Amino acid sequence: MNLTRTSSSPHDAPGLLYAGFNQDFGCFAIGLDKGFRVYNCDPLIEQARNVETGDGGVALVEMLYRTNYLALVGGGRNPRYPPNKVVIWDSIKGKPVVELEYKSEVKNAKLRRERLTVVLANKVFVYHFSIHPQLLHTFETADNEKGLAAVSASQNHAVLVIPGQQRGHLKIIDLDSLDFSRPLSSTDDPYRSNLAHSGKLSCIALNHDGSKCATASDKGTLIRVFNTATATLLNELRRGMDRAEIFSIAFNQESTRLCVSSDKGTIHVFNLDPSVVTMCDHRPRGPTYGEVVINPSQSPSHFGLTHSGNRGSSLSFMKDLLPKYFSSEWSFAHAKIVTESRCIVAFGDQKNTILAICADGSCYKFYFDPRKGGECTRDTYERFLKAE
Repeated sequence: MNLTRTSSSPHDAPGLLYAGFNQDFGCFAIGLDKGFRVYNCDPLIEQARNVETGDGGVALVEMLYRTNYLALVGGGRNPRYPPNKVVIWDSIKGKPVVELEYKSEVKNAKLRRERLTVVLANKVFVYHFSIHPQLLHTFETADNEKGLAAVSASQNHAVLVIPGQQRGHLKIIDLDSLDFSRPLSSTDDPYRSNLAHSGKLSCIALNHDGSKCATASDKGTLIRVFNTATATLLNELRRGMDRAEIFSIAFNQESTRLCVSSDKGTIHVFNLDPSVVTMCDHRPRGPTYGEVVINPSQSPSHFGLTHSGNRGSSLSFMKDLLPKYFSSEWSFAHAKIVTESRCIVAFGDQKNTILAICADGSCYKFYFDPRKGGECTRDTYERFLKAE
């Protein structure tokens, strides 16, 4: 979450420019107007920092799992590095080991053990990652000021997803097919493309092995999940009816659930697989969060969960006759950030928990009931960034 590219809030922690998880969501890094820090998520422990007086701002910190390598991009009022440069920092040596410079501002950078992806506003560069990176391929994209890109974390399946050249389209790229011994020509594009949304993409995420991709548009009302091998739609999930900016989307390790954060200060948890629903009989209950009630006196027998275990409309039984809204799948569980701060979210190591790292310098852990869903219970609240 690059805070320099989204609307500021009076609750924002002073000097905080960036926050992002590592590949397994066990750690997160923050960029500050004076350096960067790395934290363990649960328990919340500061593990490393590079904060020196007058050191300059860091607007992006991309971790490589829990290794000593980080990709840094300067930002803020006094950038530590030029914003058109990616610096690979070795935390053991305490210095840069690789520097790559471009003609325009770097919007994002993604790391795998053998691949480095650098995102500009209209181009994406993929390198063989080493002390001497070798360019493998360059991809053209639609305008991508947010630097949207997602890379699978699995060691066995390397997938990259970026915006396509048309608005609302995705490029799904098999990174394993990019062989540094034979760089591809422009006619060898190893990607599949599909239409994710009619509007401009605002957020994309991959599951661990890269087999599923989740997307949201700038409207922020629907989340769509695709099979990356076939580019077919698997799930369509409704966050809400009013426009919202989606800040982050994350799959759980098993790819059976999805969590989403937005500028509404609410975190939504969706089920993607019927097998996660322990209340198999789908016993009906009264109208709750996300359900549409036209006639409150209607028999409660019409209320309940959808096939995937998410909340549905009370009129979903008439979905063939009513607008598509009435057949929507709403979140199974939800949590609220008190200050409505921008946040990034992920599933925690502990079962049935979600973590939220917020722009106000706070860290939440919530517990959700895997059987009933509904409102999450706040388990912990801590501040990772305090006035010093």
